[in-house]
Amino acid sequence: MTALLKQIFNFLKLLNSDTGTNQLAWGLSLGLILGFAPFISIQTLLVFALIFFFRVQLGAAFLSAFFFKFVAFLFDQPAHFLGKAVLENEALRPLFVTMYNMPFVPMTRFNNSIVMGSMIVSILLLPFAFFGFKIAILKYRATVVARFKGTKFWKAFTATKLYNWYCTYDNLYG
Repeated sequence: MTALLKQIFNFLKLLNSDTGTNQLAWGLSLGLILGFAPFISIQTLLVFALIFFFRVQLGAAFLSAFFFKFVAFLFDQPAHFLGKAVLENEALRPLFVTMYNMPFVPMTRFNNSIVMGSMIVSILLLPFAFFGFKIAILKYRATVVARFKGTKFWKAFTATKLYNWYCTYDNLYG
């Protein structure tokens, strides 16, 4: 539980910092795929490779994956029907037979209807999630952070020695 709270506080710190909105939005969006994918699978490894290769915000991805894992359970029934429809499609049968005979592809568990449906749903939701998270981050920074920094409480707090000590500590040890 402590690790989750630490991730939440770090994410709030990132939201209020000058970290790029694209990094945060991609982190949250790729967390959507992590949340919908099985925990130990090739899909998860591919998403981690994308996160590390493109320098996406890892904390945002983990936090988003944690919350989307719960959302994925709500989508199990529709994902099952979608995955079953795709897997039982006769036109795709040769493709699935070829994929099943490949060395590592069966580890994706694509032949499971819930996994197939969840991956289709998460890939379809990915662009909408990215742009939605990006807009939400920009609006949050423009309204909430700007309004909070204009309050008398924030101005009084930034004048204290505790805040100056924290800024020094944060600059030295990040």
